[in-house]
Amino acid sequence: MNNPLANSSSSTQPDTGTPEKLPMLKRELAIMAGRFARLLRRRFADDVSPVSVSLNFLEYRYREACGDTPLSDWQGDCRERIATDPQSPLNLLVQRLHLELLQVEMLLVAGLAEEHEGYADIFRSLHPGGLPRPTLGLVAQLLCPQGQQRARLWELIESTAGNRFPLFTGDAGQPFFTRSLGLQEGIWPHLLGIEVWPEKLSIFFPESVGAGLAAWLAEAEVRRAGQQLRGGRPITLLVSGEVVESAVNRAAVLCEHLGLRCCAVRVDAELQGENLRLLQAHCLMRGLVPLLVLPAGSGDIPALDFCDYPAPLIVCADGDSNTTAMMGRRPLQCLAIKTPGVSSLRAMWRQLLPEMAEQAEHLAARYPFEPAQAKLVCADLRSGGKLRAESAMAELAAAVRARSAGSLAAGIQLIHADADWSQLVLPEEQLRQLQDAASRLFLQSRVLDDWQFLRGRRGARGVRMLFSGPPGTGKTLSAEVMAGAMGVDLLQVDLSRVVSKWIGETEKNLAQVFATAENSRAVLFFDEADVLFGKRTEVSDAHDRYANLETAYLLSRLECYDGLAILATNYRQNIDTAFSRRLEFIIEFEEPGYRERLRLWQCHIPEGAPLAEDVNFSELASQFPIVGGHIRNAAVSAAFFAAREESPITRQNFFDAIRREYEKSGKAYREISRR
Repeated sequence: MNNPLANSSSSTQPDTGTPEKLPMLKRELAIMAGRFARLLRRRFADDVSPVSVSLNFLEYRYREACGDTPLSDWQGDCRERIATDPQSPLNLLVQRLHLELLQVEMLLVAGLAEEHEGYADIFRSLHPGGLPRPTLGLVAQLLCPQGQQRARLWELIESTAGNRFPLFTGDAGQPFFTRSLGLQEGIWPHLLGIEVWPEKLSIFFPESVGAGLAAWLAEAEVRRAGQQLRGGRPITLLVSGEVVESAVNRAAVLCEHLGLRCCAVRVDAELQGENLRLLQAHCLMRGLVPLLVLPAGSGDIPALDFCDYPAPLIVCADGDSNTTAMMGRRPLQCLAIKTPGVSSLRAMWRQLLPEMAEQAEHLAARYPFEPAQAKLVCADLRSGGKLRAESAMAELAAAVRARSAGSLAAGIQLIHADADWSQLVLPEEQLRQLQDAASRLFLQSRVLDDWQFLRGRRGARGVRMLFSGPPGTGKTLSAEVMAGAMGVDLLQVDLSRVVSKWIGETEKNLAQVFATAENSRAVLFFDEADVLFGKRTEVSDAHDRYANLETAYLLSRLECYDGLAILATNYRQNIDTAFSRRLEFIIEFEEPGYRERLRLWQCHIPEGAPLAEDVNFSELASQFPIVGGHIRNAAVSAAFFAAREESPITRQNFFDAIRREYEKSGKAYREISRR
């Protein structure tokens, strides 16, 4: 029987029976095994006994795949044979990474150790360190017989230019030709059709939620971006939104709409050097568009080198991310995400929550969510079983609240609003303004979207209000009542604690406030608003200059927030008049008169409370001109005094409690005679 590894002078082409029908990768590995066997026979020409077992295995693997076809008939560029299977992972890798012949052959040699334990045993027997991998010395003898080829081997392993998309691993610190040649994690499984990603890249595949985004996909700007992506041009598409998760979903929806596959990776300090190039290699060979997800906030972002990346990529960011270092010299296109229009929001809720389709208009006004966020809320809502029509809206509000709960910075508190309009004791004019502001949010879809008022004007959506007045006059309670009427939470922000002396920290804290508000649709309530919105002073140093930047930052975020934002101050005269012009409502909370105080006393004493016969609310309201907060505190204190005495709540209990409130506020208490 002829040795199939022997040279043949015959011009006969390879047998078209068995070899050509084999999977291309298996055939190429067998040919490389044949070349390896030929090298061993030449090196051990005098006595092959030391490698006889290895030779038997290698020649068997060749014959198994190629039959009696002589090895010489497989000479030539293996990339031409690989290209006969154009959709194979190996050919796509060769084409997309523009691999030269030596790189492809190195890939096959390194792959032998991954393909079968027999190859690994042979490499172990030849390796000076006993490792189951080929050495670069063996690779050089097998693939690089000429000095120029050896120099290229050095370049491919050692230089960044030659190793732009890293496929190989080695033993750094060892003499070059004694180093091992291995494959980067995930390369060989991919060639076998098994999807494995390197763990160090932390890849994830975002779900694409496109409900209600048909109109967005049809926008001219989005279509232009889609043409660039579909054309495979090396551009950077920057997709930015109020929260980065929204940007990720929009990017995933756009890719799916274009028939492109994508993967996402969060940008951090580890995504540098070889890790970054490995990400690029995996995305290229898999035909994926990489979505680089920037960290939230305005912190520094490491510069990522994509200048030589020959395909499109998408950067996903929130409105505060500093993307300057990401742009580089690549062509750039930007897509700024806006809240979907009212018709899109209605369509989204009908699609995601068909059980409440009849209430889609109300849901669109109340919860103008991004589709991905809305889908999560709907999943939470259905996890409790079938929706009941009579309680569906309340259950939806609870699901939204649960999603928005999380760790908040100091000075930020998320409050579940239980108060209603019946608990609010205010003059008729102030009460009417509060109700007008609440209804404006529900009606803005009709006025702004259907009737086209303020079309295209920045800050047209949402309502911004200023509450001013002394402490205890009902500012916080009014905010809670409005949140309760809208079925959302109250996000109370103490600006005196959020504002930081450290440069950049204030914006970071405020970014968290708005991210939470966007996710929960909460009513934003900024207490101590004059901390940032007080009258501006002359800029005398860097701190004054930065304080003005902080104010400008909050103003820009307030203009973009399409919910209800309330700022409260005890002293309206401290608020900059330039800012006041940006508010839709300014409501003064004055100290209550006799009629309001009487209603407040009646409101804060439960019907079942045990009152003594000498208690007269009219007397309390007329004799003590105190604000609602003090009335509430005094009512509770009087009840505790009575409970301690194991008696009904008496007139004197109320007097003692009111005296304490006067003392706390530093006011003089006027004694009332006993009856």
